[in-house]
Amino acid sequence: MAAPWEDILRNKPAVQEAASVAVDAALLEGVLMRTEREPNASDVVSYAPFTLLPSAVPSALFEQAYAVQQDFNLLVDAISQNKEFLERTLASTIKVDDFTARLFRIHMQVLEEGLAQSVFLGINRSDYMFDCGVDGTPALKQIEINTIAASFGGLTSRTAAVHGQVLKVLGRSEEASRLLPNNPSKGLALGIAKAWELYGSQSAVVMFLVEEVQRNIFDQRCVENELWNRNIRVIRKRFRDVFEKGSLDDAKRLYMDGQEVAVVYYREGYVPKNYDQQNWEARLLLERSRAVKCPDIATQLAGTKKVQQELSRPGTLERLLPGRTEAIARIRATFAGLYSLDMGEEGDKIAATAIADPDRFVLKPQREGGGNNLYGEELRQVLEKIRDSPERTSYILMDKIKPQPAMNYLLRAHSPLQVSECISELGIFGVYVRQGKEMVMNNAAGHLLRTKAIEHADGGVAAGVAVLDTPYLV
Repeated sequence: MAAPWEDILRNKPAVQEAASVAVDAALLEGVLMRTEREPNASDVVSYAPFTLLPSAVPSALFEQAYAVQQDFNLLVDAISQNKEFLERTLASTIKVDDFTARLFRIHMQVLEEGLAQSVFLGINRSDYMFDCGVDGTPALKQIEINTIAASFGGLTSRTAAVHGQVLKVLGRSEEASRLLPNNPSKGLALGIAKAWELYGSQSAVVMFLVEEVQRNIFDQRCVENELWNRNIRVIRKRFRDVFEKGSLDDAKRLYMDGQEVAVVYYREGYVPKNYDQQNWEARLLLERSRAVKCPDIATQLAGTKKVQQELSRPGTLERLLPGRTEAIARIRATFAGLYSLDMGEEGDKIAATAIADPDRFVLKPQREGGGNNLYGEELRQVLEKIRDSPERTSYILMDKIKPQPAMNYLLRAHSPLQVSECISELGIFGVYVRQGKEMVMNNAAGHLLRTKAIEHADGGVAAGVAVLDTPYLV
């Protein structure tokens, strides 16, 4: 799966010149993040980390990932509407995982009161790696699907131009012309705009719900600016603003500072540390409202690892997507081996197998945001500790995917320029809008390639491990 850069990688002077051009191109294009020292100020910013050269991606697997995205959109939406499935699937998890349990309690409370929301917006990102099996043929295998705060749709919209410039400087204009255009920020904004339009109030705003620490603000601004360009007003608020100033009227319309909110787009709220008691109360207020939540809490629960594992069981997809035989085949083709650690014989057996051969597996908790998974010796130690405890049901096991590494340079501010052995992960953004029972939009909205050095088992760009990349189809 080699890209045609082998000669460049060996040419140190060319690499140094290209790296300096690349950094300037990234700043010019707006591939930016705030600094760790000043995460809430844009006075001094830096480029977001990225690869010097685009990484090779097999074109057949790239096309497969795009082709299955609308199916995954339908699947996530079907799960979010299936109260019995979520209740049954998460029953063991919510006994031992307080975070998932609290989300689930809000979900049940809102259902009991009766849903005020009638328009539903999903923005998700399905992430894959290229597994080189026994015979070395790469296969597309899903790592996870992110149903809340799926990031980097904005910055990746600007990364291909940087790599195009680098290739031109290196005398590879022909290869530069083959880089695919990619604009997820526009696709995500189209979904938000459609939901805003269906909400039906011209004066209502879109609220980005954002974290206290906002290093990745430019990624969000890319989407925000697309909305402003359509004359849709955007406000940025935190959970504590909602707690202090948010209110519902008799029709359950949501107001912030006297402004009606049509759409709440979460870029926050996906890990336990995002919540204190006030923030949980703010989340409940938002969920009870008529506003379109992206995601609503049922869709966030649809993205849990336990749901992912349950989907791989025979017959589950058929029950969730009745009559959609071809879609089910496309989805199932992307599944890696997934195993339950529920209490009982099945869970005991797989726990023992993983303890005996930890390098075969990944141990995954019910968390988003990267950097949470366990591998190798650490996996074995944790499993040995919890093997006889119900705590193990808050995890799932997955077959470890073994991609083919390739050489590249990872450009990070204040880091030395050195070549690394790297692996990549491909994400496809999906956007759908449903009004009542009718699906009014269902799109694949662009892609994200992230690459990291092989010594890092887990973690994304925001976690400081992976860097932004551009696929070069081979």
